[in-house]
Amino acid sequence: MSAPDYLFDRVTQEIRQQMDCILALTTRLAGPLPPADARACVEGVAAAAESVRRITAASSDIRAAMSDTLALTPGPVALRDLVDRLDDRWRSRLAGSGITLLVSYDGPPEGAAMIDADRTLQVFDGFLAHALSGVQRGAVEAMLRVRESGEDVILEGRVRSASGGPRADFEVDVREIEAMFGLEAAMGFMLGRHILRRLGGRARTLHNPGQGETLSFAFRAEKPPERPAEVAGTDRAAHILVVDDNATNRMVAETLCSMFGCTTEPAEDGEEAVTAAASGRFDLILMDIRMPRMDGVAATRRIRAMPEPVGRTPIIALTANADSEETAAYLGAGMNGVVEKPMKPDQLLQVVRDTLALGADGAVAAA
Repeated sequence: MSAPDYLFDRVTQEIRQQMDCILALTTRLAGPLPPADARACVEGVAAAAESVRRITAASSDIRAAMSDTLALTPGPVALRDLVDRLDDRWRSRLAGSGITLLVSYDGPPEGAAMIDADRTLQVFDGFLAHALSGVQRGAVEAMLRVRESGEDVILEGRVRSASGGPRADFEVDVREIEAMFGLEAAMGFMLGRHILRRLGGRARTLHNPGQGETLSFAFRAEKPPERPAEVAGTDRAAHILVVDDNATNRMVAETLCSMFGCTTEPAEDGEEAVTAAASGRFDLILMDIRMPRMDGVAATRRIRAMPEPVGRTPIIALTANADSEETAAYLGAGMNGVVEKPMKPDQLLQVVRDTLALGADGAVAAA
């Protein structure tokens, strides 16, 4: 069975297992349960549904990549921040494995490129999964090397392991990767190779002196524009990123923004906010403070570290803790203002208007 056929077959099996889990939990919820047990069942349903969402999305991406229809959405990305995200996502996967991951960046301190950050990370994921499939314990090094070439930036990723031996043309059984890191990592390995080809990149394997291998890939990307592009026409509706881990709070904020004539997109935590902000398509970010994975203050600092114009996108804190000391801390982290929860329409409208200089119809005046 070919690797794609194997993975698609495993996706079908995994979806069936997760759906069986959902059905079992919903059956339990239909009967009388103590509040704690009911909450655990709801959380289990949510986790299973999210797992199905991720693997079906990955499966769809692989099919699109194999037919050269995978969408890439480049935007200005701070490359140091990209390396930090790579470090964060793999440290949790390797916890307790006996493998140490060393991640480094070699390039200009303010290096940036017009890339699709999520797709680039998927390329790195694929190379790391490949390298780690031959490692039982020890250290694995991952590095992003950046150098400028005229109007472009050349990004070179390297993954070095001291164990295992080079395998021609990155031949590795996806079953090895699945056994170590799960189905999603195995799918990421296959997807990463297709994305690299889509980027016009190249890959190679090098023998390390002594033992092991170094896997490398490289591709070329444009530098970000120094100034934001002008908005076509005389004005346009403000586009706002609403960041909150609570679905009800997001819905309230989005509804209020639509009442002001603004358009919105949601993000469920700080990590999603940083990724979305890097695209440069938002006029304002409404940022919750207390969120899982990455809180609003940490996300704000990440965004402020990005090159302009993304790095100066206005950010408003949404918080139930808006006393003078907390407010000073949020402003010190780079936020432009604070809106207290529960949100009041007139207060939110005033802050949004003051921040963006909106007209009565919610339009942002063109430069």
